[in-house]
Amino acid sequence: MFKLIHFSLIFILFPNLSYAYLGPGMGGGFIAATIGIIVAIFAMLFGILWFPIKRILSKKKQKSKNDLENKE
Repeated sequence: MFKLIHFSLIFILFPNLSYAYLGPGMGGGFIAATIGIIVAIFAMLFGILWFPIKRILSKKKQKSKNDLENKE
């Protein structure tokens, strides 16, 4: 544990500068990738939750429709 803290402090206190230009394209790509990951997570949750709920509701609606037809 001490070695990890010591190693981390060395990198924090003595940074190595790279002098690299990332530009606006890199920032835009990072933002697009982040938004894409978030949208994919919401789409996954929507697919996992909505379609079983939709199936249950349609079965319930079909059952109530059949019950009304049987009463007549």
